[in-house]
Amino acid sequence: MNKEVQSIALNLERVLNGQPWYGEAVMPMLRKIHPAVVYINPENSHAAIEILYHMITWADFTLKRLEKNQDYDLKASEEMDWRIIDPKIHTWKNGLAEFESIHQQLISVLGKKDDAFLSELVDFREYNYRFLLNGLIQHHIYHLGQIAFLKNLLGE
Repeated sequence: MNKEVQSIALNLERVLNGQPWYGEAVMPMLRKIHPAVVYINPENSHAAIEILYHMITWADFTLKRLEKNQDYDLKASEEMDWRIIDPKIHTWKNGLAEFESIHQQLISVLGKKDDAFLSELVDFREYNYRFLLNGLIQHHIYHLGQIAFLKNLLGE
């Protein structure tokens, strides 16, 4: 049985592309931001591009843990968190595509899981998959709020 897994996957999809209770979903909002402003770094804040790639890091971490990918370099991943952004590599378009791709893979992997796995401990962590997945959703909502604030601040 995978009713709870389906519920988590549905909630993730709703936050990303659907009609979440709190307002605009992640992807529609991110697509509205003009790529020219994403590198602007207001004082005491991260630029939108930095936040996007931070979100990518944790979505990828979640995917690799769900896949139980033993080749995944956890230390390298942690070093990628709040990485230095190179505008030649880290473009808004590439970031959106990578973010979306990782989430499509996450939804696909979740579709093959049953509810029992949610209680298993995540490799290299002291919490279970239920906590990780719900945390990822909360993480996205939190950072979406930051990006929405930046979008308004920059007159987007």
